[in-house]
Amino acid sequence: MTETKVLFLWKADIKLINHLNSSLKKAGNVKTIFPKNLSKTNLIRHAKDADVIVGWKPDMELLLNAKKLKLFVNPGTGVKHQIKNFRELRNVSKAVLVNGHGHSYSTAQHTVAMLLSLMNRIVIHHNRMKDGIWETSDDEDIYGSSVKLKNRNIGLLGYGAINKNVHRFLSGFENNFNILKYSWKGFQGKFPTPVRKFSSKQLHEFLKESDILIIAIPHTDLTENLIKEKELKLLGKTGLLVNVARGKIVNEIDLFAALKNKTIAGAALDVWYNYKPEKDKVGKMFPAAKPFGKLENVILSPHRAASPFEDLSRWDEVIENILKVSIGKKDFINIVNLDREY
Repeated sequence: MTETKVLFLWKADIKLINHLNSSLKKAGNVKTIFPKNLSKTNLIRHAKDADVIVGWKPDMELLLNAKKLKLFVNPGTGVKHQIKNFRELRNVSKAVLVNGHGHSYSTAQHTVAMLLSLMNRIVIHHNRMKDGIWETSDDEDIYGSSVKLKNRNIGLLGYGAINKNVHRFLSGFENNFNILKYSWKGFQGKFPTPVRKFSSKQLHEFLKESDILIIAIPHTDLTENLIKEKELKLLGKTGLLVNVARGKIVNEIDLFAALKNKTIAGAALDVWYNYKPEKDKVGKMFPAAKPFGKLENVILSPHRAASPFEDLSRWDEVIENILKVSIGKKDFINIVNLDREY
C-alpha cells in the first residue's frame, strides 16, 4: 500500500501522539509527522510530501507547497479563518477541508450547565454566600427568584452536533422546541421530542415563538450580527440567550443594551468579541468593549465549553478521516462547504 503521510502543525502532547499512533497503526500505511522544529521553513519542507495536514492556522505558502495534499483537518468546529485561503487553494488543488465535531458533547453539556446556572441564579448566590450573606427564601432575594425551565419555548438556532446534543439533554424538562436550520433538504434525523421546524428565512417568526435562544451556528459573513436589537426584542422580557457559537453572531452593543435595560431577562456567554484583550491599569483583561461583568443577569464563561480539552475521544473523527485517506476513500466526515463557509 502507498504510504500516507500525516503532518501535524503544532507541538502535540505525548498522550495525544501515542493515542493517534496507536489508533492509526492498524492501517499499516500511515506515517505521522510531529516536527520538533516548528519553523515555517521546516513545516513547508514536511508539507511538500504530506497527504494529510492537521492544524488550525496554516499560511498560504505552506498550503501551496503541499502539492500532494488530499485532506486538511481543522480539529475544531470554527473554520471562518480558513475560508479565504482554501477558496484560493481550490483553483490549483483538489485538497478537501474538514472540521471537527469531537467536542460537541462537552460543549452541549456546558451549554445546559450555563442555562441552568442562569435560571437558578447559582453564581450570584454562590458569591453572596462567600461574602457571608445567608438567604434561604425568595423574600429577601433582591436579585430575583429562580426561573422554572418547564413549559418554556426553547429555540435551537442551528441543529448541528452541538444543538442535537442540547436537544437530547433538555428533552426531559417538558418544554416546547423550535429549531431553525439553514436548510432542511435531505435531513433524515430523528428528534427526541416533537419540534417545530423553521428555515433561515423565518428567523423573526422563530424568535417570536421562542423565549430561550440557544445559538450554535457557524460564524460566516451571513451570520455575523445576525442577532441585533430587533431580534433580541422578539425574545421578549422573559427571554434568555445562550451563545456557544461565536460572539460576533450577536451584536455586542445591542446585546449589552438589551441586558442592561432588561429587554431580555438574561444571557449566558461562552464566546466573545476580543480574543487578544490588553491589560487595563490594574492588570485585568476583558474580552469585550462593553462591561458585561458589571451586569447581574449574565453568566460569563471564557470560551471553555469544549473542556476537557485532553479528552482523547474528541480525535475519533480525525482518526477516521485519516484512515479513509489511507484506503483511498473520499467520503470524509464534516466536509466544509467553502461557499457556505461551514
